[in-house]
Amino acid sequence: MRRIFQPLVSLPLILFLSGLGRAADVTVGTATARPGQRTTGFLQVPAGVDAATNIPVIVINGAKPGPTLALVAGSHGTEYASILALQKLAQSVDPAGVSGAMIVVPLVNTASFAQKVPHLNPVDGKNMNRFFPGKADGTQTERASWAIAQQVVEKCDYLIDLHGGDLDENLHRYSYWANTGKEPLDATSRALVLAFGLDHIIIQDYRPSGPNAVAARGATSISRFAEEKGKPAVVAEAGHAGTTNSDDVDALIQGSLSVMRHLKMLAGTPLSVEHPLWIAHITVLTSEQDGVFYPLAGPEAYVKQGMKIGYVTDYFGNKVWDAIAPVSGVIVYIGAVPSMSKGNTVAYIGELQ
Repeated sequence: MRRIFQPLVSLPLILFLSGLGRAADVTVGTATARPGQRTTGFLQVPAGVDAATNIPVIVINGAKPGPTLALVAGSHGTEYASILALQKLAQSVDPAGVSGAMIVVPLVNTASFAQKVPHLNPVDGKNMNRFFPGKADGTQTERASWAIAQQVVEKCDYLIDLHGGDLDENLHRYSYWANTGKEPLDATSRALVLAFGLDHIIIQDYRPSGPNAVAARGATSISRFAEEKGKPAVVAEAGHAGTTNSDDVDALIQGSLSVMRHLKMLAGTPLSVEHPLWIAHITVLTSEQDGVFYPLAGPEAYVKQGMKIGYVTDYFGNKVWDAIAPVSGVIVYIGAVPSMSKGNTVAYIGELQ
């Protein structure tokens, strides 16, 4: 007589055990990537008080386990160098050589990109890097921020937020490091910023008792939101006046790859900034007149307090205001176009640590 043996373990347990040691699928929005796969999709932001939007997302799920890195660009849709950098980076990385996963969001502000509107989302007139974590029932910027907060930031272990000179901005390449007052977090993010490889580093004071504590409660960037969640973040900027110079695009690509090497997501040695220029504070100079702006200095120029760095004329060419440096330091950004309105930013001057 044939004996029938009962299995020692149940089928669900067998399936569970067979999955051990295998990296999991990664789903962000409509994109699901299996281990060793790259796939594309959208963060679908439904219509509310204004129009719906779809934010493109690329998920690269490495063949080997490791951390999850989110890379975001295009919060300001005419900062083209950063957008192209993430598009090219996502195309170039081979999932087979990645340990961990990449969530790449190359263009947050699609309406700004399509309509060539700097700084703001033309749908609701809001800055798409100032409303995190957003609101599920807010305007489009707030709903998009909510979707990114829930589906990108919450799912990542580390964040890189890329920017570049907008249509009216002429800037030097630089990165930001946030001082949160939380030593392990700050040490980790500091190492990431140094690994990115840009030698001008602006210090942001995010400590609860710091000078930016109150203002930030009403205007939170994606990097600050990530840091508040305990996730180390890097912010980097390259490019000027909406240009896509290959050196600027490549600097953002190579910096991102270097951070991945630092995190052991890719093989190889990361970059190392041996002599970073730490910028302790940014002083913003704004125009006191409408008119035509003429810069007299460029990014990375060292200026002394009281030095004239530009001037504004009326529409007939008559000088109506001199742009005088209020502090000594290095120019990290100065206006790139003649158009100038009263209250507009003329320059950022970094005071050295």
